[in-house]
Amino acid sequence: MAVHAHPDDESSKGAGTYAAYAARGDEVMIVSCTGGERGDILNEALDARSRAMAARDMAGLRRREMAAARTVLGVQHRWLGYVDSGMAREDGTHPFGSFAALPVETELAPLVRLVRAFRPHVMITYDENGGYPHPDHIRAHVIGVEAYRAAADPSRFPELGAPWTVSKLYYDRIFNAERIRAVHDALLAADPASPLLERMREMRSWMDDQPSPVTTRVPVGDFLERRDAALRAHASQVAPDNSFFFWPNDVLRTAWPTEEFQLIDSKVESAMPETDLFAGIETDADAAASTAGDAA
Repeated sequence: MAVHAHPDDESSKGAGTYAAYAARGDEVMIVSCTGGERGDILNEALDARSRAMAARDMAGLRRREMAAARTVLGVQHRWLGYVDSGMAREDGTHPFGSFAALPVETELAPLVRLVRAFRPHVMITYDENGGYPHPDHIRAHVIGVEAYRAAADPSRFPELGAPWTVSKLYYDRIFNAERIRAVHDALLAADPASPLLERMREMRSWMDDQPSPVTTRVPVGDFLERRDAALRAHASQVAPDNSFFFWPNDVLRTAWPTEEFQLIDSKVESAMPETDLFAGIETDADAAASTAGDAA
């Protein structure tokens, strides 16, 4: 289960991982905390029909985009139903009734219900800064981490189903300095005239000094095109040639064919570094296979 703030976040942060696990037969659920109602059109080439829909029903357009991305990734999806808070205000307040303005305990309940119903072995969310300091990303971090704890506690929300202990909690670390350096250097060697290099140098300028918190690298080389297709499904938010998100997949497959995560808490033992979010977890399928082998 991956907890995200807005529709499109799931496709820009971990989509290759979700597609890879779904393809191997694992159940994957994406949770969108808000509908992205306060998002702007960020794709200048968005078609006229979608622009007209955005003008009258941005939330409806983003629901359609999310449905398309979900189909591409092959995952399950749920809305928590909260209203987008918009970007941070200078006075520190949030629009009345928006996701960042409501009490945490109120917003926690639906996510705890989902965790107990879906019973994930792994949860993924953002770090304390939300990945970047958007109010909804920070709140998604808060309720994601708290739901991880609360779902296992029989004294909390007893009316929302039987307690369930999630085995591992991760933060996504998809955008990290090591990845940008490796891809920059590979692209420089392959195509010194690439216009993407200037953007990558800009990204390196504000990420190069950051320490690496990565514990887990999931191979996604076979799912890069699917990841890109999912993000392009969010056409109101991402231009199809956006140089921040779309890099040459042939270069990526050679230089950096993984997506990165940081293990924050675990109820099981696994050796570091990991290449699998499920490392150390014995699932029901594993137990059944083991029992069958013992019987044989």
